[in-house]
Amino acid sequence: MTRRFDGKVAIVTGASRGIGLAVAERLVADGARVCLTARKPGPLAEAVESLGGPDNAIFVAGAADDAAHQDETVTTTMDAFGSIDFLVNNTGINPAYGRMIDIDLEAAEKIFRVNVVSSIAWAQKVYRAWMEANGGAMVNIASVAGLKPAPGIGVYGASKSGVIHVTEELAVELGPEIRVNAVAPAVVKTKFATALYEGREEEVAAAYPLKRLGVPDDIGSVVAFLLSEDAAWVTGQTITIDGGLTLTGGV
Repeated sequence: MTRRFDGKVAIVTGASRGIGLAVAERLVADGARVCLTARKPGPLAEAVESLGGPDNAIFVAGAADDAAHQDETVTTTMDAFGSIDFLVNNTGINPAYGRMIDIDLEAAEKIFRVNVVSSIAWAQKVYRAWMEANGGAMVNIASVAGLKPAPGIGVYGASKSGVIHVTEELAVELGPEIRVNAVAPAVVKTKFATALYEGREEEVAAAYPLKRLGVPDDIGSVVAFLLSEDAAWVTGQTITIDGGLTLTGGV
C-alpha cells in the first residue's frame, strides 16, 4: 500500500524530542523523509537513529532564529532529498514566568524573535527554495495560551497569538498552492512544559474533560492530518488540541 506521504519531504524545527519528534515520527511512518533541527547535535543524532537513519531522516543543529542556520537547513534538505514539501514550525521558548508587567524586555524580545519572527523566516526560506514553484503545506505550533489571557505566561501567550495571526496571514497570501494551518495544544507532557504540571499532574488533569494531559502523539497525528490531502480544503485554521480544557474556561 502507498503511504500518504511517500515521496514527500519535511523540515521540522525543534524536533529532537517532545512534540517536534512526535511529528517527525508520524511523518516518517506515513512515508515522508524529514530534516530535524534543534540546538544540540547529540539529541538530534539520537532522534535520527530512532527514525531509521539517514534514509528517512537527517539533522542540522543550530538556533532556530539564526539566519545562517535556517539557510544551512534548507540547503542541506534540498541537497539530500530534493524538495521541501512540508514545513512544521515547532520551535518555541518561554524563559520567563510571571506577570507581563514585570518581564525583562530582553527576554520578551527573545521570545518573540524565536516564536514569531523565526516562523516567518523559515516560511520565507522554504517558500523561495521550493514551495513558490511547487506548492506545499505548513503547520505552525501555537498554544491555547495564544487564544486568551494566560496568567504567568502572558508574553509567551502573546507570542503564540502572533503565531496564529502569522498563520492566517500566510494562508491568505500563499493560497491556493500552499496551505498554512496551526495547532494550539494545551499542556502536553514534554520537558518544555514540565513546570506546568510536575508534581501535580492529577490535579492539573482534573480540569480537563478528558481527564488527562496531552502526549506528543496527540499533536503529531493532527499535524500530519493538516499536512495531508485529507485537509485539502483547510487553510488558515488553528485547531485546538486540549482535551476539552478551553470548554471549561481554562488555559
